Amino acid sequence: MHAEELAKTIDHTLLRADATAHDVERLCREAERYHFAAVCVFPHYVPLADGLLKSADVKVCTVISFPFGADDVRAKVAAAQDAIGKGADELDVVFNLPAMLSGEFGYVRDELAAVVRAARLKSVNTGRGHALVKAIIETCYLSNKMKRLACTILGQAGVDFAKTSTGLGPQGATLQDVELLRDCLDEHIAVKASGGIRTLTDVELMINAGATRIGTSAGVAIMQEALEQREERSSSALPS
Repeated sequence: MHAEELAKTIDHTLLRADATAHDVERLCREAERYHFAAVCVFPHYVPLADGLLKSADVKVCTVISFPFGADDVRAKVAAAQDAIGKGADELDVVFNLPAMLSGEFGYVRDELAAVVRAARLKSVNTGRGHALVKAIIETCYLSNKMKRLACTILGQAGVDFAKTSTGLGPQGATLQDVELLRDCLDEHIAVKASGGIRTLTDVELMINAGATRIGTSAGVAIMQEALEQREERSSSALPS
């Protein structure tokens, strides 16, 4: 994969509790430099990121009901509408994990569908086009049977992506989970792998397993590794 194509798989992520405005500014500069797909920041920093990336080919993503997904549906809908109104292009929404584990599958579906509808309507009304909704299902807490059921729920709710993890659980993305999601999801729903992805090899393995987006805080290091490999290949191809 070319470095330019690689960059467009990466959501350059900053979701640390101690993240400051200065950190977000640096994140946005890095994203603009490498032409990442998006930056992913807390809702508080959406207006800042939107202002910094107005002229860039980088989307602004934020998280909703992060990291447990246990907020009331009205709070999730309001948060989604507010984030898009303030400049978010993409939402990473944690689906209601406690409800899912309690067997309230219809509730999980209806809640997520309500967030999707609200996000789409708000994005159209604000002239931002189609807002992507990525549902985080936190695979480390789900059995394979529950993961397959989650895929069905996501399809019924109308999301654009299934995202493996928040990155704050006991385990992040695994190749097995990415492959399972890709096999079970409708073709129009993409897979975002997130959590513990720190090297170029990690990214390549996840993409080969079926992911089209990668959530990582190590985007710069990954791109530097890719560019270094490209330079090495170019040098070795030169005649001696």
